[in-house]
Amino acid sequence: MDSDTLQVFQSELTCSICMNCFLDPITIDCGHSFCRPCLSLCWEEGQTPRRCPECRGIAETPDFKTNIVLKRLVSLARQARADHDHSSEEQICVTHQEAKGFFCEADQTLLCGPCSERPEHTAHSHSPIHRAAEESREKLLKRMGSLWKIREEMQIILDQEAKKTWSFKDYVALRKEMITAEYQRMLLFLREEEQLHLEALEREAKEMCEQLEESVFRMTQYRASLKEMYRDLTGMCCKPDRELLQVRNEDARIDLAEMQKPQPVNPELTCLPVTGILDMLNNFRVDNILSQTMTIHHMSLSEDGNDASVMFRDEHHGTSRQPQIVESVVSWGTRAFASGRHYWELDVTHSSSWILGICKDILITNTSISIYSEEACILFSKKVNNHYSLFTNTPPYIQYVKRPLGRIGVFLDYDNGTVSFYDVCRGSLIYRFLPSPFSFPLKPFLCLRSP
Repeated sequence: MDSDTLQVFQSELTCSICMNCFLDPITIDCGHSFCRPCLSLCWEEGQTPRRCPECRGIAETPDFKTNIVLKRLVSLARQARADHDHSSEEQICVTHQEAKGFFCEADQTLLCGPCSERPEHTAHSHSPIHRAAEESREKLLKRMGSLWKIREEMQIILDQEAKKTWSFKDYVALRKEMITAEYQRMLLFLREEEQLHLEALEREAKEMCEQLEESVFRMTQYRASLKEMYRDLTGMCCKPDRELLQVRNEDARIDLAEMQKPQPVNPELTCLPVTGILDMLNNFRVDNILSQTMTIHHMSLSEDGNDASVMFRDEHHGTSRQPQIVESVVSWGTRAFASGRHYWELDVTHSSSWILGICKDILITNTSISIYSEEACILFSKKVNNHYSLFTNTPPYIQYVKRPLGRIGVFLDYDNGTVSFYDVCRGSLIYRFLPSPFSFPLKPFLCLRSP
């Protein structure tokens, strides 16, 4: 192929974004073709709707397959260009005055035919330069695909981390109100302890917020560095074959970047003890609150941590089991409460996933029981992203405090419409529902996930 024909041929195989030969070419809805890395970087800037960089037409399809025919033509164009350049002085072996047409994988060097047959190279694997370069490009493209996938995953985690920051700040404000309400029931001499408690919460919450904000910053910086590395590798793939094959240690650089992937923060506040709270609550203690008879049910918790609704289904009524349903044992209260103040303790030592609280008395007579926000006040432990967290309903909240590992105290003030949960081991408040008048009898319950 003469020089002019080769130039025309290559111009038809040029990406209009980077002005280089196509690299992993894709053809979008309007028919125009671009390098996949170029289009990915172009559209990653947040363009909505996504438009063709050349004709500005809207691209409806979110993902595109490699144009295999175009990719083969590009490979042929590169090979033709390489063949055309064989005569350049730097590509001629000084010893044998022949073009260097082979690549030694062991020594990472370019060789002519006679050099490849020398004793020091005969045991090595040799490939034509074009083939070796194409294989090197394919390896880089695969690593680039891995980097881009990590960036997309990091965007999801980054969004979740940013949302978690606002959720955590709202939770801190709510927790201040709970602690204030708790101390209002205490004697006047506890005012100083209340202030110290709030100050400690403020300091710890500030540190947690800083950690969350720092986590968001680190993830943002990490994504930016991945983009720059991706851009560098894109440029590297566009280098001439011989320059590409001289590049060293890009795999180590990519592996290091993948190892440095930042992890999300799981904020958790310290539950400070409230002086005398358990002594005060024990004045309203009710023993033997639960029936000794436990029934096997299927416990279903929503996968969405913001949805605190739960459902119990009796095993003996033919209810189909869904993948997220696990076998559990449920024990109901021996009596219903319609007035007064009552305190009891429940042991969750041997279970990581559990639900406990109070619910409308009539619910336990149903074959299929659904406990919604207006019918129950519940606290439950659930595994989310390999981390056990506490949740409540009415309204649903994630509890950013340490999960109790032993006994949990439940205090029902029926007349004032409040329910509170306590970590008995620490003598601290877990959560206090805001006052809401009850208009129906309430019964305690405990649901433990089977080991």
